[in-house]
Amino acid sequence: MSEVTPPEDGKKKGVSRRGLMIGGAAGVAGLGAVYLMGRGGGGGDDAAAGCVTTDLSDTESVLNMSNWPEYIDEDDGDYVSTLTAFEEESGIDVTYTPDVNDNVEFFAKVRNQLGACQPTGRDMFVLTDWMAARMIDAGWIQQLDKANVPNLDKNLISSLQGVGWDPNRDYSAPWQSGFTGIAYNKSLVGEVTNMNDLLTRTDLRGKVTMLTEMRDTMGLMLLADGADPSNFSDDEWGNALDKISKARADGQIRAFTGNEYINDLANGNIAACVAWSGDVAAAEDENLVFLPPEEGMMIWSDNMIVPVQGTHKANAEKLIDYYYRPDVAAKLAAYVWYVCPVEGAQAEMEKIDPSLVDNPLIFPTVEYLAQTHGFMALDEAKASQYEKDFANVSG
Repeated sequence: MSEVTPPEDGKKKGVSRRGLMIGGAAGVAGLGAVYLMGRGGGGGDDAAAGCVTTDLSDTESVLNMSNWPEYIDEDDGDYVSTLTAFEEESGIDVTYTPDVNDNVEFFAKVRNQLGACQPTGRDMFVLTDWMAARMIDAGWIQQLDKANVPNLDKNLISSLQGVGWDPNRDYSAPWQSGFTGIAYNKSLVGEVTNMNDLLTRTDLRGKVTMLTEMRDTMGLMLLADGADPSNFSDDEWGNALDKISKARADGQIRAFTGNEYINDLANGNIAACVAWSGDVAAAEDENLVFLPPEEGMMIWSDNMIVPVQGTHKANAEKLIDYYYRPDVAAKLAAYVWYVCPVEGAQAEMEKIDPSLVDNPLIFPTVEYLAQTHGFMALDEAKASQYEKDFANVSG
């Protein structure tokens, strides 16, 4: 087992991208629209094919991009950010908007335009695997021109290749990845090594939180119950859900939360929790430990995708290709502290910050990645059912 604590110099700054997720019953209500507007409900490849707009990149050197907050480096004094360097190098003026606070919440902003074949005002979104997959399946995402993104195919790390929902990365390019595991405050309790500890240890009663993101919390619970989160049955789902329900009824679980858990963990209001890797790094607290549960941990990615009504596709592809240069990727990784998707960036990190070269939260080893699992792709009906099930327990 490998645990990670933040370095004393606290290199990771700001609120983590993953820490701003919103879940619970409100998220479930929003999801209903996602399912209704997939295939057979206004989407689909045939309908979307006629929605693709003319690419104006040859005459307009602009790009509108939506991403998560605190998910990119920023200009600071003499420091020139990767985005500013891209603008200077390419001549493309990027309007970068950090308005993706939650996958479902963001989808609500753009679903009407997507369904009506109208521009969203954005040329690129950065969305998590499952939402990116749904948009691709609905036919709302443009296929990338491989000739324009050679660095993507050349430098994408092997662990992010061959995903079932986009096996050749024809439509998506990972921005960053991260892990969901366990965090605990070592000044309050001894080592917490597995999900059963969270659910049953008496010294943790009332001092445990779990995440409102269904795929993160339930993925870990399925693993703890001996099931495969990438391929599980309704019975296995029900068994894992019952264990969480019982733990909450018994007072073991204090709450289901978004990123506020990290402050409670640092302040001693809770002692252990389900956590995102970047949150622990961002806390800059040597007492906080992130580790993979003994059963394994979940892995996820956020992906750059181009909507069918994006009017500057070639400009978006230039940005993708730029961020898949190892030197650029290393510079970004040194700021955001998530898993870098670019092969060769680890060697480049030697020039930027040698202390980060062997950090498994940024450059996980094969052994570290062997502990990770993805969540099973769900059809509309099943996703709706599972989200509602989880909301009944967590809400």
